[in-house]
Amino acid sequence: MGKFFVPEKVLFVCTGSKCAKRGGKDMYKRAEKFAKHSDKAIEVIRIECTDRCDWAPVCTFSPGNTWLKEYSEKEVLKLLLSDD
Repeated sequence: MGKFFVPEKVLFVCTGSKCAKRGGKDMYKRAEKFAKHSDKAIEVIRIECTDRCDWAPVCTFSPGNTWLKEYSEKEVLKLLLSDD
């Protein structure tokens, strides 16, 4: 049996239709690539519609249950790089 992976940080990226059009799909791809090459235990999970389309794109970050709306790539990567 494989080793169970427990990430330090988890990024949930909405890739529903409106979020995808406004950068969610690209952010998911960039975050996945970042996590793969990071020395931190980061998991990136693609999720479908969060029903927050007015603020697209949206994502959520744990620990801390932090929600980002109309985010930039810089904001997301800053969260992933933080030591909190």
